[in-house]
Amino acid sequence: MRDRENGFIEIDRRDPGYRPKDQRVRDCRAVELRLTDGELVEQSARCMDCGIPFCQGARSAVGCPVKNLIPEFNDQVYHDQWRQALELLLAGGCFPEFTGRICPAPCEASCVCGLYKAPVAIRQIELAIIEKGFERGYMQPRPPAKRREEKIAIVGSGPAGLAAAHTLNRSGFRVTVYENAAHPGGILRYGVPDFKLEKWVIERRIGLMEAEGIVFETGVEVGADISYRFLKKRFDAILLTGGARRPRNLEVEGRELEGIHFAMPFLTQHNMRIGGEAVKAEAAILAGGKDVVVIGGGDTGSDCVGTSIRQGARSVTQLEILPEPPPLRSEETPWPLWPDQRRDSSSHAEGCMRRWSVQTKAFRGTDGKVKELCCTDVEWVATKDGAKSPREIEGSGFSVKADLVLLSMGFAGPGRNRLVEERGLALDERGFVRRDADNMTSEPGVFVAGDMSRGASLVVHAIQDGKQAAAGIGRYLAARGDA
Repeated sequence: MRDRENGFIEIDRRDPGYRPKDQRVRDCRAVELRLTDGELVEQSARCMDCGIPFCQGARSAVGCPVKNLIPEFNDQVYHDQWRQALELLLAGGCFPEFTGRICPAPCEASCVCGLYKAPVAIRQIELAIIEKGFERGYMQPRPPAKRREEKIAIVGSGPAGLAAAHTLNRSGFRVTVYENAAHPGGILRYGVPDFKLEKWVIERRIGLMEAEGIVFETGVEVGADISYRFLKKRFDAILLTGGARRPRNLEVEGRELEGIHFAMPFLTQHNMRIGGEAVKAEAAILAGGKDVVVIGGGDTGSDCVGTSIRQGARSVTQLEILPEPPPLRSEETPWPLWPDQRRDSSSHAEGCMRRWSVQTKAFRGTDGKVKELCCTDVEWVATKDGAKSPREIEGSGFSVKADLVLLSMGFAGPGRNRLVEERGLALDERGFVRRDADNMTSEPGVFVAGDMSRGASLVVHAIQDGKQAAAGIGRYLAARGDA
């Protein structure tokens, strides 16, 4: 075993890599490999056990949003104490099997080791700990020792809703989660492709939560199938975790042409097919045999790239209006901030042309179907207030062939919600549901968490927000004299 005292000097970072490209594009299974136990011990030895662990975010706005005890569980892995490492890990995040697979690891961006060399492979260690916990039988149902009488309704079963349900249930509250889809999981199940997060991982966790006493009611639309009056009469508090559902549109000439879709329905349909759910033929969005253009350079756009390739697209092009990031951390985002730098996903390596600083001016088509995009290059110039905005470069116009266009430009708001509209819940200036410090809305006893109020963000942020909302509900019931 290497000496941990000098591990960060003597040992280089090691990532597990991916399954061979020619194999993984033929299926929808997870693409990322796993490090061996020996490799994990070596990686944990790279942890510097800092006096101020910026990685865990306990003393700053950077690092892990769920405040994972990272140096502590690294030390337990180094000493082959996996059960102890698991207990430390679970003291922070609720679902490390999710974040260990899909989190972009802000903890690693603020790792002190990253000042000099590559940061510690924290995400890989986190994933190994939780999976070792399941493999060795450490992850057993842990229902509360004592049940309270108070009942909580959670509307939505994405990461925020699941985290709140987990936290409230552990505190003894009786929790029922309502989900309008056929299965729980929200964006984890329907938005994230299997090649990043296989759905058995979600089902395993849902089974554990059910064994701990949480009730899941699926195929139920609150506001239609059941009313606010029903919920208010039967529950002591209501938590809304409906997500950000109104995608940002691209309102240019030709937008009405057939073949232009938002990214999330495309990804949702693919996940439904993989999960055995029916998709209406007339509504099907398929990339097979088509020239696909993805507009938007974020993670969702990358997921569209990988999904299109697996569906047999003839070509895939990804366009981004922002300039190409530098290959290494930009000086404008120094450590320990989240670095502005280029990130290439496994999907990009599978066959995708990427272009930055591109603005789509119009769509063109024949017989009502999209056939090409009319684009220009842009340059980013400073405005009077110091911000930067895109300016079209004269004479730079070009076209891109497309039979399918997927808009992946983020979300503009939570979308329409019957309960929000019925109760007239206050919204903020962005159109998201307003809340106080305890995550309570303008309606007493009605709370909100996740993207529905904070805006579209990382899964790990939604998990932390769900935990925060659960704590707020506990304080509300205590002040009311019910808890």
